[in-house]
Amino acid sequence: MKVFAILLGVVLLVFVMVQLFALISQRRIETYPYRVERQFGTFEIRSYEASLFTSVELPYRGYRESSRKGFSILAEYIFGGNKRKEKIAMTAPVTMSLEDSMKMMFLVPKKIKKEGLPEPENPRIEFREEPAKKVAAIGFGGWANDKKIKKYQEKLKAALDAEDISYTDRFYFLGYNPPYAVFNRKNEIIVELPN
Repeated sequence: MKVFAILLGVVLLVFVMVQLFALISQRRIETYPYRVERQFGTFEIRSYEASLFTSVELPYRGYRESSRKGFSILAEYIFGGNKRKEKIAMTAPVTMSLEDSMKMMFLVPKKIKKEGLPEPENPRIEFREEPAKKVAAIGFGGWANDKKIKKYQEKLKAALDAEDISYTDRFYFLGYNPPYAVFNRKNEIIVELPN
């Protein structure tokens, strides 16, 4: 019984330390820059700056499988899986298009220009310059899954329709937390608005 209590205490201590590390490291991560243009009850309108991303395109096979596969390909690249074996800082959010063909994208840190990026070893990785854009965004907590993503995509559509705001068919899921973070999880659904 004593050994079990000690093991449980060690596991609990490790869990708390990992969660504190997740919270602290999250504050230091560079994020996709935007400005809030207008706040509504459940959503907001944002303007995003033009930004550079690393990306990979895969067939969409549900959130869990597609996000896991896309994340592992891009993470391998930024953790040194490139011709120069160079590490690139992690950024947030991880962006995933919600289409039949899913694009997952990692923001490139602002200090790195396209010509300064190391060549990927994986030929599926591309560099993508996203233009400045206006979007509508709605957030939700916890772990994402297909059901939640669909629910908040529909909530965002209904809220935009209620405000008579037109939108495109380009929806994205944004995930802000590392997979091991349990508390304060932040997710968003955004949709591009016409110019």
